Amino acid sequence: MRLGVYQCIAAGRNAAERQACLETRIADQGLDLVLCPELFMGGYNPELDYNMLAETPDGPFARGIADIARRHNVAIAYGYPERGEGAVYNAAALIGPDGGLLANHRKRLPSPGSFEETAFANGPAVSFANLNDWRIAIVICYEVEFPESIRQAAQGGAQLVLVPTALGAQWGVVSEKVVPARAFENGVWMAYSDHAGQDGEIAFHGGSRIVDPMGRDMAVAGQEETLLIAKLSRDRVDFAQSRLPYLRDCVKL
Repeated sequence: MRLGVYQCIAAGRNAAERQACLETRIADQGLDLVLCPELFMGGYNPELDYNMLAETPDGPFARGIADIARRHNVAIAYGYPERGEGAVYNAAALIGPDGGLLANHRKRLPSPGSFEETAFANGPAVSFANLNDWRIAIVICYEVEFPESIRQAAQGGAQLVLVPTALGAQWGVVSEKVVPARAFENGVWMAYSDHAGQDGEIAFHGGSRIVDPMGRDMAVAGQEETLLIAKLSRDRVDFAQSRLPYLRDCVKL
């Protein structure tokens, strides 16, 4: 699999401009899958009215992403505020290269002390999808900081975990240490996509990355807008999980 991780500028673009910038970045890159940040549709900012911005998984923004996916034959995962049944969720959708919805994940755990605690309802579980013979799991931001989340993903057969995030500048340890540890302790690929720069009072860390199943960084962003690209192999998952059988032995604890 040829994977892209898009780290986009946090502020100053509307939804249509965000889609246009994404399409410009991924054009002619031959990607199978690209990951965008948490709440990519409108940005991550407590001043935004997410109840007004929210849309269903087949809403206008989703249809625009589906058009991009079809034009470039690429699957696209992105964060957005989802209008659900009587509630708004911090969600991430995975759109297939044919424009169809493969998965929709609702964030289970709001970032502590953030506007998310009142803006969004909580989702139920880790979400899974199948794409080109890959088993993919989706979690959002704060969820990756719990060993249980990625262990649940790996036990569900995930070979690749997608993590759209809105990591603040003061929390670089999550990107630099925690995400590689989650990859290593489960023998899975990790894709982590943050915003870049500042939006209102929130400064973002950037530091998006692609990590292999041995916990090694394959591609790492700085603090600017960029597209990371790496070639992923399922063989590395098999090797890592056989070399250190954490998934087999954790049930003995």
